Amino acid sequence: MAGGVQHHKMALDPAIVKLNSMQSNRHIFFRWTPRTARITFMYAVFVPLVIGYIGYKTDGLYDLRAKRKGDLIYER
Repeated sequence: MAGGVQHHKMALDPAIVKLNSMQSNRHIFFRWTPRTARITFMYAVFVPLVIGYIGYKTDGLYDLRAKRKGDLIYER
């Protein structure tokens, strides 16, 4: 209502302002390093492979439908 003037009751901390601008522009400052390549490989390739392998090995091994007292969920 009073225009574009910002009225701050407390002074802004320059370190927090710089951190905010760095986080909002993170894609501009990103660089491929051995560490970032390793982390990307782990999350994009290795983790899905491990989860897929575990799912493939346990497919049909457990039956989680309604069981009666004393019945096992283990099928083999």
